[in-house]
Amino acid sequence: MANIKSAKKRVKVIASKTARNKATKSALKTAIKKAYYAVDTNADNKQEAVRLAVKKIDQAAAKGILHKNTAARRKSNLAKRLNATA
Repeated sequence: MANIKSAKKRVKVIASKTARNKATKSALKTAIKKAYYAVDTNADNKQEAVRLAVKKIDQAAAKGILHKNTAARRKSNLAKRLNATA
């Protein structure tokens, strides 16, 4: 455990940031799963689900939770699958 005051603060700050990142990643994964499910089942709301997932991906990339190329790849895969069913 840290003994220096600034090191103790860093431990607390990192813990809170980790929790925030974990929540964002979880919401992102949920949105992507819902989008894939909507596209695969050819649901009525598949366009909206993909749009929401792309928005979540962009937000995660902007916050630095996802690398920009990872975000681009995930959006591309979603678009490909959506266009294949259209």
